[in-house]
Amino acid sequence: MNEREFDTLADAAMANLEHALETSDVDIDFEAKDGGILEIDFEDGSKVIVNKHRAAREIWVAARSGGFHFKPEDGRWVGTRDGEELMQLLSRCLTEQSGEVIRLD
Repeated sequence: MNEREFDTLADAAMANLEHALETSDVDIDFEAKDGGILEIDFEDGSKVIVNKHRAAREIWVAARSGGFHFKPEDGRWVGTRDGEELMQLLSRCLTEQSGEVIRLD
């Protein structure tokens, strides 16, 4: 996969995530930053950071529970360690850090 193909897929995934956050029933503050970075802030001062990692052709997530890498596979973003899908992991991490059930399906 070349850089342009990766950017197209990753940008769509990031836009999907932003839309899911905007339409969720939970009050979450987030900010899209230059370079394909999305910072999600919680009341306790913690963050979840999602970013495009162009060199590795992956989307990376940093959360209180750890760091996770996702690669595009058959139209989905799957974890490189365990095959968990990106939105499933984000739902779990956001739920853990907010204390509220958050589903980004």
